[in-house]
Amino acid sequence: MNTEIQSFLDYLAVEKKYSKNTLAAYESDIRQLSSYARSRGSQQSQDIQFNDDVLSGYLNDLRERKYTISTMARKIAATKSFIKFLESRGKVRANLSDILPSPQVAKRSPQSLSIAEVRLLLEAPSKNNSADAKRDRMMLELLYATGLRVSELMGLNIEHVDFSSNVVHCPGTRLHARYIPLEGSIVNLMREYLRIVRPQLAVNDKENALILNQRGERLTRQGFWQIMRGYAHKSGLGDKVTPRSLRHSFAVHRLHNGADLQAVKELLGHAHISTTKAYKNL
Repeated sequence: MNTEIQSFLDYLAVEKKYSKNTLAAYESDIRQLSSYARSRGSQQSQDIQFNDDVLSGYLNDLRERKYTISTMARKIAATKSFIKFLESRGKVRANLSDILPSPQVAKRSPQSLSIAEVRLLLEAPSKNNSADAKRDRMMLELLYATGLRVSELMGLNIEHVDFSSNVVHCPGTRLHARYIPLEGSIVNLMREYLRIVRPQLAVNDKENALILNQRGERLTRQGFWQIMRGYAHKSGLGDKVTPRSLRHSFAVHRLHNGADLQAVKELLGHAHISTTKAYKNL
C-alpha cells in the first residue's frame, strides 16, 4: 500500500499541482486511513483491503475524534480522492468512493463593522500628518466607499480613476469589468492624494500604480494588511478587523439604507445574487 500512497501523492503533486503543505496534510490523512484499515484486519497478503465496512467504520472513527469541521472536511476529501485514485487503477471495486459524503465546510456569514466602528478605523490615520498616513486614510476610505476587494484596490492604476465622471474603473476580466461611482468626501481625498501625497511617495514616473509604498512601488496585499491591522489595534478594534471588513461593511450598510440588491451585487462584482443576499440580514 505504501507504493499506492506514494503514487497518489505524486499524482497530486504533478497533475493537481498541490502545495507542499497540502501534500503533507493529505499524506498524514491517508496514512491514518491505512492504519485504521490495518487495525481492522482488512489485509490480504501485504496489501490493505478497502471496502464498504472499512470506510464506514473509518468515518465513524473520525466523528468520534471530534475534529473541527474544516479538519473533518479535509480528511474526508483526502479519503475520497485516494479511493477514487485506487478505483481508476482497479485496486478497489468501482464506485466505492460513492459511500463517502462530499466534504462540506459551513460557510461563515460575512462579518461587518458597525458605522461607528468604521468611523474609528477610517479616522485612525488622521492622528498623523505624514504622507504615509494620508495615503492610508485615502485607501481605507476608498475601500469603504466602493466595496472593492483589497486585491482590486492594489491592482488599480492612476488611469483607472476618472474624475470627469467621478468613477473608478475596476478592470477585472473583459466580461466582469465594472465602474464604481465615487461620492462624497472620497473624491476630495483622492484628488489631494494624487496631487500632493503620491508625488511624495513616488520615486520615478514609470510606476503607474495608484497606491504606492514607501519605496515608490505598488503596495502589496500583505503590505496593506499590515497597515490595516495596525490601525485596527490603534482604534481598539483589534482582531475584529479583517482585510474584508470594509467590503463587508460597505455591502451591509448600503442594503440597510435601502439600496437595491441587484445594484449592490453589480458594485461588488458578485457572480451570483445569492452571494449578495447573505449581507441582507446582517
